[in-house]
Amino acid sequence: MHHLKELKFWNKAINLSVEVYKATSNFPREEMYGLTSQIRRSAISVPFNISEGAGRNSNKEFIHFLGIANGSSYELQTQLIISNKLNLITAETLQLLLKEIEEIQKMTYTFQNTLQNKIMEKV
Repeated sequence: MHHLKELKFWNKAINLSVEVYKATSNFPREEMYGLTSQIRRSAISVPFNISEGAGRNSNKEFIHFLGIANGSSYELQTQLIISNKLNLITAETLQLLLKEIEEIQKMTYTFQNTLQNKIMEKV
């Protein structure tokens, strides 16, 4: 089991989720059960999966959940780009959110490699 609060990328993912909720708060009402809901679910899926993986019993399981978190982050990128093309978020907001997502992706990939190396050392 890992110390969740010490994982910088988990904290960044929580902050990203909050920023995404703020960015989508002014989306049109007709998007509430469409794009708004999808974006928010993708955003919170990132820290949710990091935390679920951290609570698992093995590094292999943690790596699996980090992979799911990364998948959700790529889904979120796509949804935000579409939102920008629909003029629902500004280019500035898009760039700020994409930058945060990319930082989290790099951090999680690095951590996945660290965990994988620990697994390989035991073999």
